[in-house]
Amino acid sequence: MDVTRRDGEDLVLMTKREAAARERLLELAAQLIAVSTDDRGTLGARMARAFPWMLALSPTARETCATELLEAARASFGTGQSHLVAAEMTAWRETATAIAAGLDQAPVDWIDYEVEVERP
Repeated sequence: MDVTRRDGEDLVLMTKREAAARERLLELAAQLIAVSTDDRGTLGARMARAFPWMLALSPTARETCATELLEAARASFGTGQSHLVAAEMTAWRETATAIAAGLDQAPVDWIDYEVEVERP
């Protein structure tokens, strides 16, 4: 929201959450610019230097992650919607954390029949 002042420059009023989201988006932009100006290694390797949690991913997954993060960042920067890249970053970081914890090796019991759930 704009706050018009008679005796000075107009102000912008935003919530603390909105301000924090902008700050995180600018920090991410700085990291991505640093990655893009580095010419050592693949995109996935350069991103892993900026985001060490990516090292838990396989090299192929690292490249996919790097590409998807850049695409989400471009969408966020283009629309001013920081939640797009934040959600993508969180999803990949949680995936890397689960892999690092060995959860990708745990046996999975798949339910092979339909379960009817009542409407809430």
